[in-house]
Amino acid sequence: MRSLLRLYLKGLAMGLGDSVPGVSGGTIAVITHIYDRLIYAIKSVDLSACKLLLRGQLPQLWRHIDGTFLLILGLGILSGLLVSANTVLYLLENHYEGLMAFFIGLVLASTWLLKDEFDYLHWQNLLALLLGFLCTWLISGIDPRSVDVTLLYLFFSGMIAICAMILPGLSGAFILLLLGVYQFLLGALISFDLPVIGVFIGGCVIGLLAFSRLLAWLLRDYHQLSYGFITGILLGSLFILWPWKQVLSSFIDSDGVAHPLQTVNVWPLNYTEITGNQPLLLVTLASFAVGVAAVLLLRRIFYARVPNE
Repeated sequence: MRSLLRLYLKGLAMGLGDSVPGVSGGTIAVITHIYDRLIYAIKSVDLSACKLLLRGQLPQLWRHIDGTFLLILGLGILSGLLVSANTVLYLLENHYEGLMAFFIGLVLASTWLLKDEFDYLHWQNLLALLLGFLCTWLISGIDPRSVDVTLLYLFFSGMIAICAMILPGLSGAFILLLLGVYQFLLGALISFDLPVIGVFIGGCVIGLLAFSRLLAWLLRDYHQLSYGFITGILLGSLFILWPWKQVLSSFIDSDGVAHPLQTVNVWPLNYTEITGNQPLLLVTLASFAVGVAAVLLLRRIFYARVPNE
């Protein structure tokens, strides 16, 4: 029961992270040391699993797909998403700088701990780290697109966005913004447009099953290079998480609330002059320290591994 509770809390943290633009559940999975197992569990949904299902061999199927792990983690993620409606989303609207500083603390502390996963002095691993950093940095500088959304485009957008959600350091919501479907999909969710939602979910499922196989292969055969790349992605996400931003454009949702669409990072010393808002340096520094402390606490609580965890 203690093991299941720890796993549920990890899922809860992943759900909270997924609700924040610039943060992915994959980041939290890396921090809590379940990333490899998560990828392998998703990959196990394959032809063998289908054959076991058709034969009615449900206990074997459950073991094959690591069912208990996926179920408890999924319940935690769902709980985290529900909790975020009243907590994280409120913080995003009212305490954005402090929340982003908190996640920067999470990311930097996590990258420091990840040094144990690969030889960071080896040139190949350093090259992988640099490539991961450049990948996220370049993506963060792309301007959102304006497109005519078709069902086929939405399907492929779901495939791409789910890949970002499972990669540490990349936000699926951010990718949807870049692809120009975020507002369209938000409207579909609000109006409960089942065909649109179904096509998007279908793209997510196909993308997740395909991409998890690639990730599982990389983690198995190129473990150190993979974690070097992951560490680079995490470091590159700091550009997305930067607390002080100037909003260049925004969109209005169905409730008449404006949400940032295109932003640019600014220095805290120029923040008040450019935006008219206070940089709240003491708050951000304190939030950053709490983020670092949270990772160390998570490591102490969650890193006490149990069999198959």
